[in-house]
Amino acid sequence: MPVIVVGADTSHGNAVVRALMHRSGEVRAFVTAETTADEFRTAGVKVALGDVSDASHVGGAALNAFSAVLIGEAAADERERSFAGDPVDVASAWAQAVAEAGVTRVIWVSDDPVPGPIAAAAREVANVAVAGRTPEEIAADVAALDDAERVVIPE
Repeated sequence: MPVIVVGADTSHGNAVVRALMHRSGEVRAFVTAETTADEFRTAGVKVALGDVSDASHVGGAALNAFSAVLIGEAAADERERSFAGDPVDVASAWAQAVAEAGVTRVIWVSDDPVPGPIAAAAREVANVAVAGRTPEEIAADVAALDDAERVVIPE
């Protein structure tokens, strides 16, 4: 089943894409950096290049994906954003994007709790913490969650 990694041009996102590439199924990478886009294309990953704060960019790239891996760092790092001024607005745009794209499962990669709009945007939601862990450990957890039959955030 297709999976998209939004923020694939972060260290955690890059590791997640690389872990997902070694399994069957379509992997999509949403990036802002052209150089990262070229690297992923060369590796055979489908790439969308755009503004992470634009719900229409993210939603178009996520269309018909089963899972969306949202790298929280990409909502708050130093990249240029034209449609949202802060991480809360970026998360709201991502929530709108995954809901409109029909994504079933969201995997939030951050030490911050899953933002409310994102938690409400998909039927299944999981959170992968990053503190004190290597990108490879995080990527392994994301891959396991993407492979799981069903995931939910505990109440």
